[in-house]
Amino acid sequence: MYEATEAFSSLSQETRIRVFKLLIEYGRDGAAAGKLAEELEIPANTLSFHLSHMSKAGLVTSEKRGRSVTYFANTGLVEGLIDYLRLNCCAREAKGKNRNTRCHERTC
Repeated sequence: MYEATEAFSSLSQETRIRVFKLLIEYGRDGAAAGKLAEELEIPANTLSFHLSHMSKAGLVTSEKRGRSVTYFANTGLVEGLIDYLRLNCCAREAKGKNRNTRCHERTC
């Protein structure tokens, strides 16, 4: 539960959501901080602050490549958060009702 609250807390800030979405777009290739700052049009020190916060929450990982650092979205953590939220999906639906079969289906 602690991991979930930390991740959701970190993502509750607009800049961090933008950074995370962009990192998801880069996928397994990741992106260097400079490229992220340029695309998001935010100062490097601001980006660094947010990446540090997201890293502590487990949302972002990094890898040193030469003189630069490449950042990656931890999609496994996000999938785990979604699974956590869906764990008891529809468990309290009244018996005998037409159960929502979409509740446990993945759409993506």
